[in-house]
Amino acid sequence: MEDLKSFSPSLRFFIELTNDVETGVLLQYVFIVILSVIVYQLGFAKKLPLLKNIVIYISLCVGCVFMLFFSYALPIAEGLGAAALLLIIYKIRLHQSKKHQAEAK
Repeated sequence: MEDLKSFSPSLRFFIELTNDVETGVLLQYVFIVILSVIVYQLGFAKKLPLLKNIVIYISLCVGCVFMLFFSYALPIAEGLGAAALLLIIYKIRLHQSKKHQAEAK
């Protein structure tokens, strides 16, 4: 547990929170999946049939396994969090802009 300095900050947080490496890694994976879903929904999602959505989300979960491996040393979760925050701000501003334009007409 003393060699946690080489891990990324979020993974180190989850390991210190649970005092168990396996549980910390599992929490990191869930965190990455949740952030990836948020980023996908806010930035890229379109209306698709149910089966296509299932395929996309399964692919997203498999891709998050690779991101989990990279997150041992790189701040993957932190980058996804920043991307989600920027997309949330963008969507709010876009909604406000459309609302203001609708009122002006």
